[in-house]
Amino acid sequence: MQSTAAPPLYQLVSFKPKLQTFPSKSQLCPLGTPFCRLEMASISGFGLKPLRAVSVSSSSSASSDDGFVTLTEYVGKEGMNVKDDLVVLLDHIQYACKKIAALVASPFNYSLGKQTALGSVGSDRDAPKPLDIVSNEIILSSLRKSGRVAVMASEENDAPTWISDDGPYVVVTDPLDGSRNIDASIPTGTIFGIYKRLEELDDLPTEDKAMLNSLQSGSRLIAAAYVLYSSATILCITFGSGTQAFTLDHSTGDFILTNPSIKIPPRGQIYSVNDARYFDWPEGLRQYIDTVRQGKGRYPKKYSARYICSLVADLHRTLLYGGVAMNPRDHLRLVYEANPLSFIVEQAGGRGSDGKNRILSLQPVKLHQRLPLFLGSLEDMEELESYGDIQQKVNPGYEV
Repeated sequence: MQSTAAPPLYQLVSFKPKLQTFPSKSQLCPLGTPFCRLEMASISGFGLKPLRAVSVSSSSSASSDDGFVTLTEYVGKEGMNVKDDLVVLLDHIQYACKKIAALVASPFNYSLGKQTALGSVGSDRDAPKPLDIVSNEIILSSLRKSGRVAVMASEENDAPTWISDDGPYVVVTDPLDGSRNIDASIPTGTIFGIYKRLEELDDLPTEDKAMLNSLQSGSRLIAAAYVLYSSATILCITFGSGTQAFTLDHSTGDFILTNPSIKIPPRGQIYSVNDARYFDWPEGLRQYIDTVRQGKGRYPKKYSARYICSLVADLHRTLLYGGVAMNPRDHLRLVYEANPLSFIVEQAGGRGSDGKNRILSLQPVKLHQRLPLFLGSLEDMEELESYGDIQQKVNPGYEV
């Protein structure tokens, strides 16, 4: 009997949970109520806080009529000046992230999370893949279906994937950051950045134009976002005019605007770093940490350490509460981690640095180029960088 190729694993993953019936938003907040949008506790840190409803026309969808604003509505109608092609692309990206959120939260991901390596191409080709590879396939599939992407560059692929000659956008992504600890239910995340396709490269060979489009400087980003998969699923995004956060409403499947303007405090009281490597740090970084945790720095209060070892989760807390999240080693990737996250932080009023230079000013030379990464409050970052020697250049006893 003639065999047929098995479909990708992400197509075989099916979730059909029995959904609890929730009251409609109109029941929670009757029409005519002037304050009827709730700010999620996971965003504000201050519990439920009513926000004034956004006025909409009578032709708007039901989700708008009750005062809640979805991600698609926000970028399409809230004066963001987002082009239609980008709205379509974002719709497909958020769909992919909803599928990843369901996969991460499913009890059926256990065997995927346990597997740590891919089989060789051939007899093992159809074997179950790790969660980050499945997430990569989900994102690639959504980008293909959007019809708006020329090339995708991912942490999970050695080279960029050319998708379409006429796609106006380039997407760089870390499909599932922090997946190695998913068995312990540690928060994970998806990171992505969006650039315009460089039309001047269109006549180059496919491999060359795919790589050069993917190696654009972070200063050319037109949008960047991360999605945090935790007690809530939160999409934090910037289009270059501030940073906004949307929380997934599982009763409707919509990402709902819960923070229209995230502003990182100019100074926090938290640093986030792996303290176990203290004795491998350069002198400047040790001096900074010793100083701030004793309350002897520019801010006369003792700092606390908070470290999840999940980049998206550590950054999300830093955006809300201030302080610094860092990895001083040449470990994090410039193209699809440092650049998108630095763009988000800068648009929230913070700073992204490699310890010496602004991240968004760096020109990538390799797709998987690694570097130290420091993200956080502006005053904290300025104080940290004033110590000079904060990049860890040796990694004794540790894998890269």
